[in-house]
Amino acid sequence: MNTLKSWNFCTLFQDSQFERLLLQENNQMKLVSYKEQRGDRVCIYFNGKIYDLVDNAKATGNEIPPGNMADFLLSGKHAMDVARKVDAEIKNGNAKTNASMSPASGILAPVPHPTSCRDGYAFRQHVAAARRNRKVEMIKEFDEYPIFYFTNHNAIQGPGDIYCMPDHFKKLDFELEAAVVIGKRGRNIKASEADDYIAGYMIMNDMSARTLQMEEMALNLGPAKGKDFSTVIGPWLVTPDELEPFKMSAKKGHTGSNYNLKMKAWVNGKQVSEGNMSDMDWTFAEIIERCAYGVDILPGDVIGSGTVGTGCFLELNGTGLLSDANYKQQWLQEGDVVEMEIDCLGHLSNTIRKVETDFSLLALKKMNKE
Repeated sequence: MNTLKSWNFCTLFQDSQFERLLLQENNQMKLVSYKEQRGDRVCIYFNGKIYDLVDNAKATGNEIPPGNMADFLLSGKHAMDVARKVDAEIKNGNAKTNASMSPASGILAPVPHPTSCRDGYAFRQHVAAARRNRKVEMIKEFDEYPIFYFTNHNAIQGPGDIYCMPDHFKKLDFELEAAVVIGKRGRNIKASEADDYIAGYMIMNDMSARTLQMEEMALNLGPAKGKDFSTVIGPWLVTPDELEPFKMSAKKGHTGSNYNLKMKAWVNGKQVSEGNMSDMDWTFAEIIERCAYGVDILPGDVIGSGTVGTGCFLELNGTGLLSDANYKQQWLQEGDVVEMEIDCLGHLSNTIRKVETDFSLLALKKMNKE
């Protein structure tokens, strides 16, 4: 874990929020999914070590919870209460780490197999900047209702390598976001009640192949192929109660919880993005209200916030070109390392890899054959 690497320690302790943040980082329960011979296991991450939840529940005399994240979330509050008891035992030195579990080798996405994955559009700053850069007016509907799209829940991954096809490298982009996972079933949920359905929070990197995205959206559908190859979440899941010290009111006219948590991203060690979860205009509660209208939301559903302002190269390149026609655009390349941090939610790192093939959807266009 490297959640403190970007902070200036000369000013760190002058800010009471960072004092609380340091305490929270040490004390909060961090749930991870870990790949081992028994399958995907729910584990607790503490002080650089991995503790299997079931094994340590047995060792400490606690009730045995489900062993994988899907079943764990289905079990709801009861399983979460057991996890908190085990977490306390671990912090008190009454549990043992699993020697075969190494954080560097086996951590998966916290929710490796979501029941669905939606992504919202919550940050007005990002939407307004992207439209300004295209020299079009801000769309008024943004302020009327929150929207989302479905992405590929079978392409969820955690820390590690992201394998991309040749067409993905046509303007390959990251997107710095937060995400929640749903912890109980519901339908027609009002925003005033929707926060109670959130089991936890994570970092999300909504990977985007911009050329594929823009060609399909020109036909007023999508995003689909520009998004469906990789959505990264992790490194761990943090429950809402752990974020209480950073909770704040929603923006004027909005309903639900918001959090004062800094968001940052780096590419190859150079910081490229900075924002805050408190900048969300539409809250997760409001997005959930729309998601659940006339349909069930389920334990294990993952919902992203949408991109924070400055949180992708598409926006950054557009802003750069507005002020300098010779601005050198940047897109992700093979071998690039993308790192993201959100206060209390950890540090997520991925390396871009290239699939060795010349297969191209862009080359299959009919007009290219005539």
